[in-house]
Parts: sequence; C-alpha cells; structure tokens
Amino acid sequence: MFNHIKSSSLFKLLGLAILLVMPPAMAEQAALSNGALPKRVQAVYEVTKNGQPFAKVHEQFMINGTAYKVESVTKGIGVYALFGERVLTSSGEVTAQGLKPAHFELRQGDNPKKAVQADFDWAKQNLRMTIKGKLKEAPLADGTQDLASFAYQFMYLPKPLKADITVRLTTGKKLNQYQYRITSEPEVISSAGVQYKTQHLTPPLQDTQETKELWLATDYHFVPVKILMVDDNGQKLEQTLTELHLE
Repeated sequence: MFNHIKSSSLFKLLGLAILLVMPPAMAEQAALSNGALPKRVQAVYEVTKNGQPFAKVHEQFMINGTAYKVESVTKGIGVYALFGERVLTSSGEVTAQGLKPAHFELRQGDNPKKAVQADFDWAKQNLRMTIKGKLKEAPLADGTQDLASFAYQFMYLPKPLKADITVRLTTGKKLNQYQYRITSEPEVISSAGVQYKTQHLTPPLQDTQETKELWLATDYHFVPVKILMVDDNGQKLEQTLTELHLE
C-alpha cells in the first residue's frame, strides 16, 4: 500500500484493508473498548481512485490461542476486475508486544510472476523475501510487520498512542520504514451510517506530493477507518471502512 500509485500497480497498494461482510448497524455493537481485544475482526472497505469506484476489500483477522491469521481479498470494480483478485495472507504469533509475523504471501490473479512472499526468521533477525523465485534478504528489526498484519498491530500498541509512530513494513519485495505524527484533536468520520471517532496519523512535512495518511477508530480498537494515499503525480487512492464486526 505504500508504493507509488500507478494504474496497474494500484492493487499493490491495498494492503491496508480490513474485512468480511456484516450489516453496518452491527458496527455500533462492535465497540469492545472497555473489554478484551477481539479474537476475530471482520470488515469491508470501499476503495476509490481519484473519487471513482475502484475496488472492494474483504478481510478477516483471527486469533486461535497465541496464533493469528489475516486474509485479505481485493476485488476490482469494472475494468479493474480484469486484474484478478489480489489475496494477502499473514500468519504468525501474538506476543505481549503485539503481532509477530512468521509468513506473508501476496498473490495477484493467476499470474505467478506477481506472487511474492516473505519469511520472518526472528531468531537470526533475518527477513527472506522471494520475488519471481529469487531470494532477497534484509535485517529484521523488532516490530516489523507485513502488508496484511500492520493494520492490526495498532490494537496492541500502548494507549494513548505516542505523538510519533514508526512503522516498519515489508511489501514482500522490500522493507520500508515510515514515520507518522498523530494530530492532537480527534476527528469524526461518518461512514455507512456509523460515526467513528478517530486519531489521524500523518507523515512529516516533505518536499514531495506523495502522502499516506491513516484514521484509526479509537472506540473500535484502533482499526483503520480510512486510508488515503496520493502519489507524486497526484493520483489519489482512498479506502474507507463500510462494514465492521468484532468478536
């Protein structure tokens, strides 16, 4: 999701999504903010490109004992459906510090050349990424996430969130680090009949037009409600939560 937004590569940016179909009204019953963290999260995002319908993302996050699994499926709308479904999966362990991925995969349609995967060797602090059958390695730092797991890691961060947050994330092709600042005032986002109070994460000021922003639902365990990505050419990809269920 953190790469430049370009026509056929837009699907590669949709790693920030959340999950499966439930009636919008159930979101009002899903806020478990005074209880334990959910063991299952299901949600749906609608995605627009420059304000026009682009895709839907169905995703679910599940915990079984100390193990977690994320599955995210993106289906394009209209001509974008020709790219085929984009499927992200992440599996690993839940620790006191949050999610600790072990394996990540990205598949785009039936094209094996677009498939990537990443294996996390925490004992050796080594990240192994496989792209088109070729192995690429990088040092693995504590807290590193993948495109499917990172959205759920916010649930496990100490609250209130710090003013500055560092996100270390692998796309399966490379390992990146992103800095975010939290705006001081909460923002309310209305979507599908539900009002979400959010904390807005923005990148530091920079010379480039490219930007990536997140709005996290403070009453819903900091699940991302909205994700905005703009590339250097002004192409805008906006992803908004429309359905949510927590158990």
